[in-house]
Amino acid sequence: MSTNNNTQKSFSFRFMETKPRVLLELTNLTDRMLKSVEILTIFLKDDETPGGGPSQAHIRFDPIKSMAPEETAVVSHRTWINGRPAEPEQDQIARLTLVPGKLCPYVLDISWENAAGKTQFQRLPVGH
Repeated sequence: MSTNNNTQKSFSFRFMETKPRVLLELTNLTDRMLKSVEILTIFLKDDETPGGGPSQAHIRFDPIKSMAPEETAVVSHRTWINGRPAEPEQDQIARLTLVPGKLCPYVLDISWENAAGKTQFQRLPVGH
């Protein structure tokens, strides 16, 4: 397995504020086909337990089979709370949106395979 050192950005992202959900849009910035694109599960900090506690909520993203050069994809996700799929009104992805002036406590860890079958990755800070 080989990895890149993030000197060249392969992806950009944005959160789209749609009603009733926030959606993640991911764009392939390269001129290459990328296969098996995955965003690792994000475990959210527990806001309800004083002093913090084990994560009770996490967000899973669906994998993308492939992305053509400069292609954009809206990545499906699901919030899980206490090991169960959350109801739509309990969706937590809004916690990953960027807020100017606030630290980004989470990252989108993205991995993919290049044309040679080598695994690469990129980390994108998110959240508030």
